[in-house]
Amino acid sequence: MSLKHPQSLRSFLTFGWFTGLVLVILAGLVAGGIVLKRGLVVTNLTDLIPWGLWITLDLSSIAVSAGAFSLCTVVYLFGLKQYEPVARTATFIGFIGYSMAMLCLLMDIGRPDRFWHGFVFWNPHSVLWEVTMCVGLYFNVLIIETLPIIGETKWVQGISPWLAQRFTGLHRYAPVLAILGLAFSLLHQSSLGATYGVLQARPAWYRPDISVLFIYSAVIGGISLTILASMLPAHLSSRVHVDDHLLERLSHFIGWALLGYLYFRFWDTFSITYTYQPGRTEALRVLTKGTLAFNFWILEILLGVIFPIFVLMKSSLRQDRILRMVALAMIVCGVVVYRWDTNLVGQIIVLTYLPQGIVARYAQYSPSLIEIISGAGVLAYGLLAYTIGVRYLDVVDHRAHDIIHKNSSVTDVPRLVSQPEGD
Repeated sequence: MSLKHPQSLRSFLTFGWFTGLVLVILAGLVAGGIVLKRGLVVTNLTDLIPWGLWITLDLSSIAVSAGAFSLCTVVYLFGLKQYEPVARTATFIGFIGYSMAMLCLLMDIGRPDRFWHGFVFWNPHSVLWEVTMCVGLYFNVLIIETLPIIGETKWVQGISPWLAQRFTGLHRYAPVLAILGLAFSLLHQSSLGATYGVLQARPAWYRPDISVLFIYSAVIGGISLTILASMLPAHLSSRVHVDDHLLERLSHFIGWALLGYLYFRFWDTFSITYTYQPGRTEALRVLTKGTLAFNFWILEILLGVIFPIFVLMKSSLRQDRILRMVALAMIVCGVVVYRWDTNLVGQIIVLTYLPQGIVARYAQYSPSLIEIISGAGVLAYGLLAYTIGVRYLDVVDHRAHDIIHKNSSVTDVPRLVSQPEGD
């Protein structure tokens, strides 16, 4: 079959995409198997830097999954039903993101056979224990919220109408699930930042506002990824239908939210200059002038915040779908870089307590090949799962007959299928 035919070329690219992801996943499984067999000795993690690439992937996966609880809250608690199709997409992304985080933790904790200890042997004085409980509980909420999406598919209805009916019937509990999701997510998203913020021995982390920045950046990154993950399939395939007006309005909101995030991020960084404190001052130098300076100034601030603000706040630029997708992608990358910088900067500054005073020393870290391959396998799994969701589960479909339930009002239909408009 000739590749000059558009349909043939599309089929070839689809086959190549699936094949490439499967190969990366298989390589990741081999690398993960080596880690589970030999332990963390095959990584570049040390006693000085115990949290590396996998923890960054874990934190980033959870952060960009925050669109699930954010948009479900908007739809089911604030009553903005016109955003229900976007919340549907965000829920599926959240399910994938949290499963990716658990795969990273499976390799990182060193004793994966004891993953259940946190749920059985309670330690309410530990922030990480609270994170473990909330992540586990919220993942179960996401499973329940995802089942109606599976039940709505034609192939499930054809195989077992009874099971499909039971799955779709769970949608009636959406408001309750939204409340539970909001509670669990607010707790653990902020507590992930508090995990760093309560460590007095790491002065670069020891500050109270880091938990606020973690949850703020998670909401922005999660909604941005949801919008991007809705626009990109619609741009690549005519089978995917979206209401671009809804996505454009959400993008405008993200532009305003980024202004607030930039304000908080500025004062969080600038406050370190108030006094000299061993460890914090050196960390600021590393972040703004040292090895992490490019990450901070270019990837996080310029491309991850300032450029998206400029695009999303100006109507004429925001209407350009390609430019909007680039801005949203930059936001997601900026959130990931923020997690990487925060995780690393507090570990590469090591305080040596000597009789004559406290001296700051510097450590180094770069992920090993095993860490990179296994991490790539986790990312490939997420991309493959979402691709399957788009193609076979219709997780991105804003058409009225697919997302309006029996209890929806008729007046919601025109808004859900409206064409893109200007401000």
